[in-house]
Amino acid sequence: MAALRRLHLARRSPDERTALAGEAAADAAEADLLAVAAQRAERNGAAATAGRTDGTGADGSDGADGSDGADGSEKAEKTEKAEKAGRGRKAPAEDHTPTPGDPQAAAFFDCDNTILRGAAMFYLGVGLYRRRFFTRRDVARFVWQQTWFRLHGSEDPAHIADAQDTALGLVAGKRTAELEQICEEIFEEVIADKVWPGTRALVQMHLDAGQRVWLVTAAPQEIARIIARRLGMTGALATVAETSDGEYTGRLVGGLLHGPAKAAAVQALARREQLDLSRCAAFSDSANDIPMLSLVGHPYVVNPDASLRRHARTHGWRVRDFRTGRKAARVGLPAAAGLGVAAGATAAALAAHRRRRTA
Repeated sequence: MAALRRLHLARRSPDERTALAGEAAADAAEADLLAVAAQRAERNGAAATAGRTDGTGADGSDGADGSDGADGSEKAEKTEKAEKAGRGRKAPAEDHTPTPGDPQAAAFFDCDNTILRGAAMFYLGVGLYRRRFFTRRDVARFVWQQTWFRLHGSEDPAHIADAQDTALGLVAGKRTAELEQICEEIFEEVIADKVWPGTRALVQMHLDAGQRVWLVTAAPQEIARIIARRLGMTGALATVAETSDGEYTGRLVGGLLHGPAKAAAVQALARREQLDLSRCAAFSDSANDIPMLSLVGHPYVVNPDASLRRHARTHGWRVRDFRTGRKAARVGLPAAAGLGVAAGATAAALAAHRRRRTA
């Protein structure tokens, strides 16, 4: 099956795969927006009906936002950790000030080492290991690939292909709802405390200006949308796994949302949302995201790697480093993106765990 997948992808040029991954990410992001709008309309309709029944009105104490009652309390508790990051902080004074209410402006944020200290998929793996979904052999392999990345400073294509093929093979036939539930739990346990307060303040600055704010990441759509939602962002552009009837097929839609594919996704979303990229901002830590940063009128580098710092210095891009004088550990496993595809490490580990239980 892995050979067939590679043969299928080989029939497409790199540019075609990049464009397809970008379009798939933009399609998924818009679908999420429509789903959220439909849920909001449904809640508002239910609240209006309840208001006519008990006299509280649609905006009364039992309002559509679920601010009280069991559902509202649970939601508030779940988001408290993420909201603490950056609360009360202000963005650096020398940052450009977003134009309030500009309908053609937006902000795009990379995830790993930009919004989070480390990599989302690494923390997801920690949560899974605590649940004993990973074996020691899995962890040893993970550490080796991480060590390669830190020593060489670039992804090994063989590592990515190996991780991707393994994940795609194990995830086929698994329910998407299972992955989403696990991601919700692990966000609370691990990821919520890893948000950089300084970057969180930048996110809030754009939100306070009434702008749309998007997460852009190679991580799977399932974990990306949770991080974006918990931080109050508009949505997420991420790697999309193909599904059918609520189950993973074991294939990607396009490929990883990485490097040029991120730029393709931003361009695709800008067309759909009628954004003027010259009035938009983008934030990233990695030289891999230079294509995305080069698209916008206000590029920022946050906690940059050495290559991106040099590029920023040459081009006069603003630099924000929230690492308090120490070099941030590069925990963004090269294969994390590969495992991230098709709900990568999560679904793969879940499948392996179930096989061991039924063996």
